[in-house]
Amino acid sequence: MSEERLIVLRPKREDFEKIYFGSNQGSLFFSPTTKGKTITTIVVAAILLIVFVFRNDFTKEKAGILYFVSFLFLLCAVFLSVSINKVSRWRKQVNAYLLKIENCKTYEIRFDEIFFTVNINGDKETSEWKDFQYFDSNQECIVIEGKYSYMFPKKSMTDKDYQLLKRTLKESIQS
Repeated sequence: MSEERLIVLRPKREDFEKIYFGSNQGSLFFSPTTKGKTITTIVVAAILLIVFVFRNDFTKEKAGILYFVSFLFLLCAVFLSVSINKVSRWRKQVNAYLLKIENCKTYEIRFDEIFFTVNINGDKETSEWKDFQYFDSNQECIVIEGKYSYMFPKKSMTDKDYQLLKRTLKESIQS
């Protein structure tokens, strides 16, 4: 691969949304990041409610259980709110990117044996192949992570371009 290759993408917001927000990734309470914390918080809240209802049946020695479960609930709620904040910030960044894609006139990928460049409306990001640490592909998209991270939906390019990009990434990125 000595010459520079060019792949022109025809991005559609729906193609990107389907991948970014699939599997509840954009859900504040049930995304992969927050689902476990949400369930744990609900379980601890239910236990706290039960302990609170039966608090009069406790002896003075067992009254500390209510305080302990209250502390656990507070701890779970704090961890859940931190995770919800992360998902919320991620959604905001993705929506800003999707808006950029929606108004995009030029979206192209250029690469040769040394450099990989993504151009979105004249805003170019150039990386060397060694800057990438991870590459994955499936039937819907190609994901690249490194200095810059990218996700390219298969629907945004021709099948020939998709296979070329996939083959080039496999050869150029040492996982």
